[in-house]
Amino acid sequence: MHNTYVYLFIMAGVTYAIRVLPLTLIRGKIQSPFIQSFLYYVPYVTLAVMTFPAILSATQNTISAIAAFLTGILTAWLGFNLFKVAVSCCAVVFLVELFCL
Repeated sequence: MHNTYVYLFIMAGVTYAIRVLPLTLIRGKIQSPFIQSFLYYVPYVTLAVMTFPAILSATQNTISAIAAFLTGILTAWLGFNLFKVAVSCCAVVFLVELFCL
């Protein structure tokens, strides 16, 4: 039981340090275009990394998940809004699981 509190304090310290160190070490504007572009894409990459495994495991079968994923990419590429993309992905999952599996 004693080790649990040690682990919690270490995790809290690491989390705090990760959030505070950039604020204390970087005072001025970042001039490097590479670092600026890297920091610009971090939220998108994080969202994709968290979302992609959920897409593949949210359905009963991986085939329907892949079909919905490809449908989502295609409809987003064609310029549909988020609601239409989500509805089309749900419809594809429903149809694939209803008729093909």
